[in-house]
Amino acid sequence: MRYFIKLAYNGTQYHGWQMQPNSASVQETLNKALSVLMNAPINIMGAGRTDTGVHAKLMYAHFDFETSFDSAKLVHKLNSYLPKDIVVYDIIPVHDDAHTRFDATKRTYEYHINPFKDAFLQEQSWYFFQKLDVELMNKAAQLLFNHTDFQCFSKVNTDVNTFDCTIYEATWKQEKNKLIFTISANRFLRNMVRSIVGTLVNIGLHKISLDDFNTIIENKNRDKAGFSVPAHGLYLTEIDYDYITK
Repeated sequence: MRYFIKLAYNGTQYHGWQMQPNSASVQETLNKALSVLMNAPINIMGAGRTDTGVHAKLMYAHFDFETSFDSAKLVHKLNSYLPKDIVVYDIIPVHDDAHTRFDATKRTYEYHINPFKDAFLQEQSWYFFQKLDVELMNKAAQLLFNHTDFQCFSKVNTDVNTFDCTIYEATWKQEKNKLIFTISANRFLRNMVRSIVGTLVNIGLHKISLDDFNTIIENKNRDKAGFSVPAHGLYLTEIDYDYITK
C-alpha cells in the first residue's frame, strides 16, 4: 500500500530535503523516525528537493508499507518523535502508482523580504533595506507568462531534459511589514525561483529594464540573469495533485 505524508519544516538546520553524506537532511530525519516507529526500514520519496536553508510550509512525500496501521496514531507519534522544526499533518492512503514528484500538477513558492531589520526573522526572511520599485517588479513578473524556456534562471550543469516550465502565477504583494513574491508553475528548475527573484530585485533597483528582462530570458544565459537571493527567504507553500483534496 502506498501512502502520502503531508508535512512542513523549517529548513534552517538542514542541508536541504535530499539525503546528504555527513549532513542532516529532512528526508533522512523522516526516514529514521518512520523506520523506528514502524519497526521496518522506510525510505520516503519527496515531491521535490529544497536547497539548504529553504523552508516548506507544505511538502508531500510517499512511502510503501504492506501492513495496515492507524494513520492518526502514527501522525501523533511522529510529531512527538521528530524534532520541533518538522511537523507531520496527515498520512493519506493513495493508489499504488501514485507518485509525489511526478504526479504533482502545480507547485507554489513564496519569497519573503523584510525592509527593516527584525531579530525574529533572521532565518525566515531576507533583510533588504534598499527601496524597491514594486510596481515595476510586478510588470516584469507578468512578462514571465510570455515565455516557457527558463534556462537563464537554471543552475548550470543541471541534468534535465527540458528547461520548459508553464508559469501560472507571479506577483509581488506587500503584507504588513514584508514584501512577498508568489510564483506557481507546473515545475521549477534548480535555483529558478531564487534567480528570478534576484533578477526582479535588480529591476526594482532600476539596474535593468523590462526590455533587458525579456532579452535575458530569450538569450538563455545564466550569467546574464540576476544574482541568486539567499535561501532562507524561500518557502515551498503548495503542491497540487488531481487526487488530493486541499
